[in-house]
Amino acid sequence: MPAHTNRLAGEASPYLLQHAHNPVDWYPWGEEALQRAVAEDKPILVSIGYAACHWCHVMERESFENEATAAIMNEHFINIKIDREERPDLDHIYMDALQAMSGQGGWPLNVFLLPNRQPFYGGTYFPPVQAYNRPSWTEVLQAIAAAFQEKRGELEEQAKHMTEHLENANKFGVDAAKSVELVPVAELFTKQQCHDAAKAIMAQADKEWGGFGRAPKFPGTFSIRYLLQYDHAFGDEAAKAQALLSLDKMIQGGLYDQLGGGFARYSTDAMWLAPHFEKMLYDNALLIDAMADAYQLTKKEIYLDTITHTMEFIQREMTSPDGVFYAALDADSEGVEGKFYTWSKEEIENILGDQAELFCRFYDVRDGGNWEHTNILWVTEPLSEFVKGTELTIEQLQVMLAESRAKLLQVRNKRIRPGLDDKILLGWNALMIHACCKAYSVSGTKSYRHMAERAMTFLLDALQQPGGSGALYHTYKNGAAKYPAFLDDYAYVIRALIALQEVTGNLFYIRRAKALASLWRQLSAMKKKFIFTIRQPVKPTLSYVRRKFMMAPSPAVTQ
Repeated sequence: MPAHTNRLAGEASPYLLQHAHNPVDWYPWGEEALQRAVAEDKPILVSIGYAACHWCHVMERESFENEATAAIMNEHFINIKIDREERPDLDHIYMDALQAMSGQGGWPLNVFLLPNRQPFYGGTYFPPVQAYNRPSWTEVLQAIAAAFQEKRGELEEQAKHMTEHLENANKFGVDAAKSVELVPVAELFTKQQCHDAAKAIMAQADKEWGGFGRAPKFPGTFSIRYLLQYDHAFGDEAAKAQALLSLDKMIQGGLYDQLGGGFARYSTDAMWLAPHFEKMLYDNALLIDAMADAYQLTKKEIYLDTITHTMEFIQREMTSPDGVFYAALDADSEGVEGKFYTWSKEEIENILGDQAELFCRFYDVRDGGNWEHTNILWVTEPLSEFVKGTELTIEQLQVMLAESRAKLLQVRNKRIRPGLDDKILLGWNALMIHACCKAYSVSGTKSYRHMAERAMTFLLDALQQPGGSGALYHTYKNGAAKYPAFLDDYAYVIRALIALQEVTGNLFYIRRAKALASLWRQLSAMKKKFIFTIRQPVKPTLSYVRRKFMMAPSPAVTQ
């Protein structure tokens, strides 16, 4: 048993439990911590992350497990840990504040508040010593503690300006929405707006490696699906080509687990070679949707094969005994990022023998490694082109590669596995249910439809709030559901129910979708709901802390 046990030990969140034995006196978000901050007149540190976050783990090892650093935190601050996936509402508020203060964002998210909960300073990852053009974590702690004692008025003024900005920004569109009358959709969204949206997306397109924008690159599934649907509606070959190029390059890249299936959250480079290896349920659900669209338009087997491979990964590694879906797999194992997924050339040669030379050429496995002295499996040349440099037919090469992958996967399965975030999130599960329906609709594989029905049955039962209203909870773990569901939860569940009705013909699903839509209208009438958006940075009053430590952009890896 570790020497330290803090208040997080009683939580269910895997992310909070990761910090339960830090020497930091962590609290979960709640009245106990907030009232103590007022009673002792101390600033609050809100530190937000998630279980699969690589740089969250790095900061924990470097700072939160350090006795001397923890002593500073415990003396001068009330320290609160939040799982962003459990509490997206709080995450949105404080991420919004950070983006307004600095124009940056990402996780780990560390925001400092006055005892009245108003934010006045924040950042993402801070190193243990000065690096990345930013101060060390201990320097930040000491400067803020000093400012709170010596420059309290400046901090309160900055916090006041920040709070006013956030309140005004979050009112955007609320009054206007009250005056909007119901009009036909065609009048709200015109053909010209469709063209303008496609043009804007294409302006950001990477024509060589696919995707949109520069590194770090996220899958951009909404943009991909929009371009595919735009081509279907208007016959734009360039839009379709960019969407398919994006999918093709991701499927060929290290972003995609070439052995076990499934996609990592994002790539650190433009070529999709090096991900941060965490696999999130929602990314894989959205990518299955996109590949199903691509297969329907092109009938190319690569998309159907990737759907099948990814669904096998979901069934094998992300599905609970109850049939619902886990949240994420960690980036790290044995404290090393990507260790579970990467290979030395010697390892592969010992496992594959005579087949190793061809396999290593196809997947770019090198003696010195293709990434940080090890190898990520990725495809640099399509199979149809690579086979020309061999004496094999495409069919023979496919069989050989499949056999080799199976051998390596068998060995990999004996390794120490990345951590599993096994909480059940309502909205993410609904996204996966929709993906199961899409996968079934393009493949005819009945087990996918069964997965969708089984998961939905569990969600509507186990995450049901008491009282008979039909309201749902946001998250579930260890037999208990908690936190009322959010707007996106209801939206995704309604969408999934509609998809289930379409693939099963069961009117129960469409009736439940209608009931949830009516319920949400009732809930929103009783309680104001604001959508937090990314805005341009504002310039609040400069505090002592900001003058001393001007915040540099986060390392890309904290995104």
